[in-house]
Amino acid sequence: MRQKGRATQNARRAKVRTVRHQVYGIAIGLAAVLAPGLVANQAQAQNTEPHRIAVVDVGYIFKSHTGIRTQVAKIEADLKAFDAELKDKREQLRVMAAKLKDLSPGTPDYAALEEQITDMDAKLRLEMNRKRKELADAEAKIYFDNYQHIAEGVKFLAGHYKINLVLRYNSEEMKEGEGQSVIRGVMKNIVYHDEQLDMTPGVMQYLDRVIKTQVAGKPAATSPR
Repeated sequence: MRQKGRATQNARRAKVRTVRHQVYGIAIGLAAVLAPGLVANQAQAQNTEPHRIAVVDVGYIFKSHTGIRTQVAKIEADLKAFDAELKDKREQLRVMAAKLKDLSPGTPDYAALEEQITDMDAKLRLEMNRKRKELADAEAKIYFDNYQHIAEGVKFLAGHYKINLVLRYNSEEMKEGEGQSVIRGVMKNIVYHDEQLDMTPGVMQYLDRVIKTQVAGKPAATSPR
C-alpha cells in the first residue's frame, strides 16, 4: 500500500512539473513574439516629438478686436436708428388715438380713423418684427463669419508651429465683489498656462489681415448723379 501511495504522489508531482514546463514554454513564446513590438514602440515613443499645446481666448477676441467691434457697432447703430423711427410712428399712433376719443363711436369719421389706426398698428408690428429679425440675423452672421476666421487662424498658426492641440480659455480676471465674475472664474477649464502658449495675439493679427482684405475687396460706393 505504501509503495502504491508513493507511486501516486510521484505521478502527481511529475504531472505538475509537466504543466509548469508547459506554462513556462507558453510565456517564453509570448515574450519572443511581443518583445520586438514592445521594443519598436519604445523606440518610436523616444523618437516621437512631444505633443505641443496652445490656448486661445475667443471671447476676448470678439470683445476686443477692432474689426469685429466695428461690424457689431454698425448693427447697433442701425438698431438705434430703427428704434428712433419706431418711436416717431408710435407717437403718431398716440396722437391719432387721442383724436379718436374726441369722435363719436359709430360715426363715419370714427370708423375711418379707427380703421386707419388699426391698419397702421398692424403694419408697425410687422415692420418691427421683420427689422429686429433682420438685425439679429446680421449680428449672428458677424459672429459666425468671424468665428470661422478665428478657427482658420488657429489652424494656420497651429500648423506653422507644429501645435497638436489648441484649447479655448478665458483670460478674464475674477472680481471679488461681482458674483457672476467669481462664478465664471471658478468654472474656468484651464487653471494655469504659460503665457508663451497663448496664441490670442497671433490670431488677432490674422483677423486684421482677413478683414482688411475683405474691406479692400468691396466695391467703392458711388455718389448719385
